[in-house]
Amino acid sequence: MKVLVTGATGFIGSHLIRELLKSKTNQIVATSRSIDKAKKSDWFSKVEYIEYDFNEGTGENLYDFFGKPDQLIHLAWEDLSDYSSPSHIDVILPNHCEFIESMVVGGLKDVVVTGTCFEYGMIEGCLSEDIDTKPENLYAVAKDSLRKFIVNLQKKNIFVYKWIRLFYMYGEGQSKTSLMYLLDRAIQTKEKEFNMSGGDQLRDFLPIDKVIQNIDLIANQDILINQSINCCSGEPISVKNLVTDYLKERRYQIKLNLGFYSYPDYEAMAFWGDNSKLNQIKNNSSRMAT
Repeated sequence: MKVLVTGATGFIGSHLIRELLKSKTNQIVATSRSIDKAKKSDWFSKVEYIEYDFNEGTGENLYDFFGKPDQLIHLAWEDLSDYSSPSHIDVILPNHCEFIESMVVGGLKDVVVTGTCFEYGMIEGCLSEDIDTKPENLYAVAKDSLRKFIVNLQKKNIFVYKWIRLFYMYGEGQSKTSLMYLLDRAIQTKEKEFNMSGGDQLRDFLPIDKVIQNIDLIANQDILINQSINCCSGEPISVKNLVTDYLKERRYQIKLNLGFYSYPDYEAMAFWGDNSKLNQIKNNSSRMAT
């Protein structure tokens, strides 16, 4: 199967391509804005790489441009360092709608896109995919709008989609401003103190390898299509406990300077994902494998 992966050099994309390459039946087409960055990846020589900038486009039929892939796994998104940037609505959303529409109109039949748990808004508790979305930051509004655009696109085009709502993740290649990256750096540099929030907020975290396995599993199943699926653990954990558990695993002691940072104003204090749909897919996959 020929799979087009956008955002190939990003945190998720780089890990996903390595996972997809484990299957000898996959032919991977990878795309990102910079071929120079892509060339530094260990997978570069094993894929077909096509440089593409969503801000520039090509003026061509994108389905043909990317070699008529069987499946699109769309991870790309810009300005992730600022969820309140107007560019999410004014620039990024129209570019990505145009991209997906061109792919589908050209002939693409299988569309997989990553969304965000922020689509749910400031709702607390266990978040089921059946809850109405109420995004409150511009990044989440744009993602939710893209999902609705895809749903509407189905009215005139024949294809299936899977919308994967990502929760929190950590691992190699994560953002240098993320909590777990900063914690790793503090361990490596043998810091005596680590500044963080109060840590009482409840979140849903997965290591990146689990996230990648889930994305691959959701993308390559046909029992839950044309709907949103949470990519999550289903288990809430306080940020403070996540940090202390991480330190224990690495047998490192550091003073946690709790309350140094205020809690983010764009997140509810306690929320996690309902992983019932994900478990249904996993169970079905296990039955098929036996």
